[in-house]
Amino acid sequence: MNDLFDTLPQAPLKTLVNNKTKIEKNSKKNSYNAENITILEGLEPVRKRPGMYIGGIDVKALHHLFNEIIDNSVDEVIAGYADIINVTLNTNNQIIISDNGRGIPIDPHPKSPNKSALEIILTTLHAGGKFDNNSYKTSGGLHGVGISVVNALSEYLRVEVIREKKKYFQEFSRGKPTSKMTSIGKTIENNGTTIIFNPDSTIFENDINFEVDIIVEIIKTKAYLVSGLKINWLDNRDIEDKKEKIQFFYPNGISDFIEEMANSRELLVNSKFIGKSSSKSSDGIVEWAILWSNDDKNKIKSYCNTIPTINGGTHENAFKNAILKSLKKYGEMIGVKNSKIIILDDIINYTDGIISIFINEPEFQGQTKEKLSSKVATALTNDIICDNFDHWLSANPNESSKLIEFFINIANSRINKKFEKDLNRKSALRKLRLPGKLADCLNEKSAGTELFIVEGDSAGGSAKQARDKKYQAVLPLRGKILNVASSSAQKYYQNQQLKDLVLALGCGTAENYDDSKLRYEKVIIMTDADVDGAHIAALMITFFFKEMIQLIKNKHLYVAVPPLYKLSSNNKIFYANDDNDRDRIVSKEFKTISKVDVSRFKGLGEMLPMQLRETTMNKETRKLLQISIENSPIEYYETFIDQIMGSKPEARYKFIYDNANFIER
Repeated sequence: MNDLFDTLPQAPLKTLVNNKTKIEKNSKKNSYNAENITILEGLEPVRKRPGMYIGGIDVKALHHLFNEIIDNSVDEVIAGYADIINVTLNTNNQIIISDNGRGIPIDPHPKSPNKSALEIILTTLHAGGKFDNNSYKTSGGLHGVGISVVNALSEYLRVEVIREKKKYFQEFSRGKPTSKMTSIGKTIENNGTTIIFNPDSTIFENDINFEVDIIVEIIKTKAYLVSGLKINWLDNRDIEDKKEKIQFFYPNGISDFIEEMANSRELLVNSKFIGKSSSKSSDGIVEWAILWSNDDKNKIKSYCNTIPTINGGTHENAFKNAILKSLKKYGEMIGVKNSKIIILDDIINYTDGIISIFINEPEFQGQTKEKLSSKVATALTNDIICDNFDHWLSANPNESSKLIEFFINIANSRINKKFEKDLNRKSALRKLRLPGKLADCLNEKSAGTELFIVEGDSAGGSAKQARDKKYQAVLPLRGKILNVASSSAQKYYQNQQLKDLVLALGCGTAENYDDSKLRYEKVIIMTDADVDGAHIAALMITFFFKEMIQLIKNKHLYVAVPPLYKLSSNNKIFYANDDNDRDRIVSKEFKTISKVDVSRFKGLGEMLPMQLRETTMNKETRKLLQISIENSPIEYYETFIDQIMGSKPEARYKFIYDNANFIER
């Protein structure tokens, strides 16, 4: 073997040896053995990865520390052992939170006799009284990491405890004790806990301090979520010698808060949906306070055990779905069929208030508890809200109906916008395709042009022959169109006749209406001069009022007045609009003639094109009625249309009874 090495060139051999040495060094450098495993003890993991425990190192994370401490005090209040919390903000970014609860236990812990329970709670993750259901039935801090995390991320923290008329304290820095738990001696003060801490400036982003507005909002929220709790706030910083001192106290809880909120809202209905109920099948409690307003600040705020679930969760989803389900069910029960088109998005932007639940051992997504994931919250919230909202709707029929009608209008508007968006998208991809039955005029500009909307193909055929092609267009519609006053926008956009009409006009509908895009200067409804024709005209006017009210306001809508009778004798021809007009013409024009030929037109389709042109379509000889909105407020017309064309037959009956001329026998 040595002979072989001797025969090799020396340079390659040296390279081989050097490479072998490098491989050995790199192998040692890249090894992954037991010695590479780092054990983080105590609260070191929190300081190493604070984002895992408080969601980051920004302003939001800083205030999460305050939340963790005050939540412990609130838990004492909920458990029935405290009713007062004091919060003070000092200079140098120091916060003091105290309560008159039981006080953190100070006796030695059975598993660590050399340490007090207080020290273990402050220095050990997942150590606390929330794992024992006998100590706290409902609590926001169930992971046992809250106060220990605050301790780990504070450059200074002091705990003061009063138990059985004796006062104790212990101090910490960055998660480690800097003193033993010490007894100060006897005191006349009641039991309680005080936490004083300064966040560690080396952990958080530069120049981050507690913000008064955020602290006050947290305090206010806790106060109204727990009725009877008093929170005393003191801004003790030296700012122009002003000390802000406020007590937050809501004796009736969230109902007091919602009444306060109502003063700054434009309410859709005056009644609020407020209540509190517990489940028979579990220990859970649901409390809510809701109002409906036309305001862009509306938002449902949800809480679990007073913890703000800003990303919602199972309880908030159940609440929203229960509201929607009950609203639609009640609408169908009172005969408002259109209520089925309402979806959650239609009502949520107009709903404002609070949903707060208290349950045992809630499950949150992440330590920051911003979203509830407990499945038990779904059934609890759904059952309680459904039952109570069903009762509220029945007990407030007038306001319930008003709410439903409002949300139906919102749903119609949503469907309308979707239709217009789809239409605009199609138009952008290809030239606007006009309805096949439309006989358009030759003029491309709208000035001076007219669209005649006629009933059926027969009348359409006569009108097409009678028109002036240069400026008159004809669109025949089949039979009676959909009554949009008692139908949903969803149904309307499935109606081909109305889709054709909207397409022919080109100006859009509802909020998307654009008068500059109207393809005709006059829109003329031309129907038979009988009861059916009058009904069709009423349906058409209702459509324009509901979906294109600007077309009426801008004086584009007309109704043609075709004759009902033709009167002739001795080469004299006259046309009469109704029976009275017929009798008047006979007595005036044919008074010396004994025999007058009177023929009644059964419809526009039976009129000769020349007759239709002369009586109804010629600008020089025709008669048009302009549909206009004048003098009275728009609410008057809305009420009138809903009364005679809406979905409530009793309202229509009342109108007929009040306004019809009855024949006396």
